[in-house]
Amino acid sequence: MIIPAFDIINGQIVRLYQGNYLNQKKYDIDLINVLKEYYFKGVQIVHLVDLDGAKNIKNRQIELLSKILHSNNIPIQIGGGIRTKKDINELFDAGAKRIVIGSSIINNKNQIKEWLEIYGSDAIVLALDICIDSKNNKKIYINGWKKKTDVILEEIIEYFLPSGLKHVLCTDISKDGTLLGPNIQLYKDIVNSFKTIEFQASGGVGTLKDIISLKKIGIKSVIIGRSLLEKKFTIEEALKCWQNES
Repeated sequence: MIIPAFDIINGQIVRLYQGNYLNQKKYDIDLINVLKEYYFKGVQIVHLVDLDGAKNIKNRQIELLSKILHSNNIPIQIGGGIRTKKDINELFDAGAKRIVIGSSIINNKNQIKEWLEIYGSDAIVLALDICIDSKNNKKIYINGWKKKTDVILEEIIEYFLPSGLKHVLCTDISKDGTLLGPNIQLYKDIVNSFKTIEFQASGGVGTLKDIISLKKIGIKSVIIGRSLLEKKFTIEEALKCWQNES
C-alpha cells in the first residue's frame, strides 16, 4: 500500500530534514483539496504528523486536524506527541482511523500494552525510529530523534507481540528526507524476522524503483512524503507501480 505523508507546522505543510525543526521546507498546497484528489485516485490511507504537537503537546493542532478529518473520505493515521488515553480518544473522536505512537513506546511500555488491548491491534501503529550502529544494532531514538536509547528494535517488537501488535512504522533516520533510497537490508531483516507484523517503511524513497524494491521483500506499506511533494513521481505512478508489482 502507498501511504502519502504530510507533516504540519502551524497549519502549513512542511518537511524537516533529518528531523531538524530548524531545517524545514514549506510547501504551498491545500491539503484538504489534495486529499480529495487522492481519494478519487485510489489512495487508501494517509499519514499525518502534527509536528507542533510532537514538539509541545500543549500546541496540538486539534481543530485543524478535526477539520481535515471531516473534510475527506480517506482513512487517516495521525501521530505527533500522543502521550495519554485522552489524546487518543480526542483524535478518534475527531475521526482518525489509526493513532501513531512514538516516544511513549519507550517511556510508558505498560500503557502501550493497555492501549493495544483497549483499542485493538488495527487502531494503533508503533512508530520506531532507528539508527544502526557499527555493530548493526538497530537503536531506537525518541523525542523527535533527539534522544538515543539503548533499546533495540527487535526487542521492543518482541515485547509487544503478545499484546497483538500488528502495525509498525519503521524509519531509518539516516535516510529520512534524503531521497537517496531506503535501507532495503533493514526492512528485509525485520520482515523475515516478524512474519505477523505489517511493516510501514519510511525514509529515503526517491524513485519508483525504491517502491518496487520494498514490495519485493514483503513490506506491506510505503510511507512517501518528500517525493510526492516535490513531484519526483505522481501519486498515480506510485499506485500503479505498487499494483503492478504483485
